[in-house]
Amino acid sequence: MESKTIIHYRYLLPVTLTAALGGLLFGYDTAVISGCIDYMEEFFHLSVAMKGWAASSALVGCIVGALAAGFISDAIGRKRTLLCCSLLFAISAVGSAIPRTLTQLAIARIIGGVAVGAASMTVPMYIAELAPEKIRGRLVSLYQLAVVVGISVVFFVNMLIQRQGGHDWNVVSGWRWMFGSETLPAVLFGVLLLGVPESPRWLMSKNRLVQAQTVLQRIMNRDRAREVEREIQATLQYEKGDFREVFAPEFRPALIIGVCLALFQQFSGINAVMYYAPSIFRAGGADEQSAFMQAVVIGAVNLIFTGVAIWLVDRRGRKALLLIGALVQTAALGGIGILYYYQGPRILLLACILIYVAAFSMALGPVVWIMIAEIFPNKVRGRAMMVATFVLWGSCYVVSQTFPMLIGSPRIGIAKTFWIYSAVSLLTLIFVWRFVPETKGRTLEEIEAGWLKRSLPASQKTTL
Repeated sequence: MESKTIIHYRYLLPVTLTAALGGLLFGYDTAVISGCIDYMEEFFHLSVAMKGWAASSALVGCIVGALAAGFISDAIGRKRTLLCCSLLFAISAVGSAIPRTLTQLAIARIIGGVAVGAASMTVPMYIAELAPEKIRGRLVSLYQLAVVVGISVVFFVNMLIQRQGGHDWNVVSGWRWMFGSETLPAVLFGVLLLGVPESPRWLMSKNRLVQAQTVLQRIMNRDRAREVEREIQATLQYEKGDFREVFAPEFRPALIIGVCLALFQQFSGINAVMYYAPSIFRAGGADEQSAFMQAVVIGAVNLIFTGVAIWLVDRRGRKALLLIGALVQTAALGGIGILYYYQGPRILLLACILIYVAAFSMALGPVVWIMIAEIFPNKVRGRAMMVATFVLWGSCYVVSQTFPMLIGSPRIGIAKTFWIYSAVSLLTLIFVWRFVPETKGRTLEEIEAGWLKRSLPASQKTTL
């Protein structure tokens, strides 16, 4: 009989919030470019293709970071991996503020991207491995909340810096201050990480049982901690833990779902909006000051509806949120395309963009990260998440690199670009409805057992 879970929130919440700061830096680092890109275009005399490279160069680092983090976090632990990320964030912030050439800037941004890619995989995995099952969705959602807090904060910081001087000052110096402002949260993240524990599931995978027991008993009551310990040991006993097991038949459905959700999340166009928000509003007729202000509004809506997701994800479930979000996204993105095509009112354009951001923020934004953090088996979770996160960042690179080209193409243009994103959202709706299971209220070990049960012959399913 399963013991009642008593959660020690005074210990768990500070640890979770500290880890979630990695998400804040993720949002800050990736969205800071939105305020810088037009000034950099003028400063470095960028072509359309090079403007895309300036915006997306960090994503090359994200891909590398996502690939490396799975192996590194399994080898040295989740905590040490995040400490490395904090150092790379700080180096990137300083390096991005002082370049003389686009190449120097790109190198600094790639370093930051490595930190983003590694943190984007390691933080939700770390939180998922700490959190009791009944609040796991909400706690992993704190990571996505931190991401959007970072985006909101940097949109606001960009606006404040942009208003410190005229256009010429911003072209020469303003964008440098925008990049450099990331140094403070990067240092704070590293300092706070020194006080958090290692993941108990990682500790048990390394046979450090006493340390794992200590962490589990700080998170929950002793009886339930012992039950969770036995569940983890039971799964570790039959897992090989090498990279090939990620592609084993019994876990292949989980991998396909994780990869497809990562693809759909990015090809719905969210980072085209986040990276190019002022440019998008200028294309709709807004002036420079209004474009920055409207970007701040996007950040606020993003933050509010991520809070809605945290409130709903463990009440209504992952699948319901994904279905509603994908449906609203499809309509909102289609509306954005129509308004650009017919040059509709700017207020309606802003409304449709905000509806799209709200739908994404309460569904595909947080829920995809939750699911790829919880659907894989314990011992290979790092490497399985690496595959899904690699696909996610590769897709993000494609979107951010091609967006300036698509909207500048006489055959496609900005209206058809958003219609493409709308079509992807419709495909997302169909995929989630047909293939994505509900994971609400299930332990990581129960989710893993579900995949194993699906792969067994019918005569053996009742024994698992």
